[in-house]
Amino acid sequence: MHKLLEGKTAIVTGASKGIGLAIAELFAEEGANVVLTARGKDLLDEVVADIIAKGGRAMGLVADSSDPAAPARVFAEAIAAYGQVDILVNNAGSGDMVAIEEASDDHFAKIVELNLAGPFRFCREAVKHFMPRDEGRIINVSSVNGTLPICGVAYTSTKGGLNTMTKNIAIRLSGTKIRCNAIAPGVTDTDAARAWAAGEQEGGDVMLEFSDKYVNTTVPMTEPRDQAYAALYLASEMGKAVTGQVIQVDNGAFL
Repeated sequence: MHKLLEGKTAIVTGASKGIGLAIAELFAEEGANVVLTARGKDLLDEVVADIIAKGGRAMGLVADSSDPAAPARVFAEAIAAYGQVDILVNNAGSGDMVAIEEASDDHFAKIVELNLAGPFRFCREAVKHFMPRDEGRIINVSSVNGTLPICGVAYTSTKGGLNTMTKNIAIRLSGTKIRCNAIAPGVTDTDAARAWAAGEQEGGDVMLEFSDKYVNTTVPMTEPRDQAYAALYLASEMGKAVTGQVIQVDNGAFL
């Protein structure tokens, strides 16, 4: 059976758990060589071994997406292993519930560095690698908070910025075969989402009280695999005419 990503190489950041792991697993199932990054080595090694045991091709690289040196190193190692990179998935990020009056400069800067500056640097590295062959796919993992900002001020600002950056890159590359899109997950069944729902995410529950006013909490949360299917659409030939789009995957909770 034809696999949708046969022969392609994908970098997936923040891929040792949650949405990033689901994307890496699905891409491997569809034939891609997958390069997973994460900050913690033990869990990363475990999930890479699991993908390989299931017949996939994968390697893990310990990397912090907020480290300015990470993108060049990750791309260099991926290219050394597999020849070239075809797909970048910027998934690494952190949520927060810190309201504006409680947000410190240090906290805001830390979230911006990981959630926005990190993807910017990875996108820049990808574009420089893709341009000579006029082909490549970038998928940024944003959030419904990019358009309905009900979580912390830093987190929501970075996701709104990521949506705009996605469109800016798509405009810059319009007319090429380099596509840049984003997926915007709603509440997805991950450790981070469970912490959010329990009021345990950084900042506590100051902003959580507004959720019920703006969110349909009666619909089920999405599964990480639901987000992975959207990423696969954008990464494969199915999405070859799609660029500059933010695809919301939320079971209708944030309409």
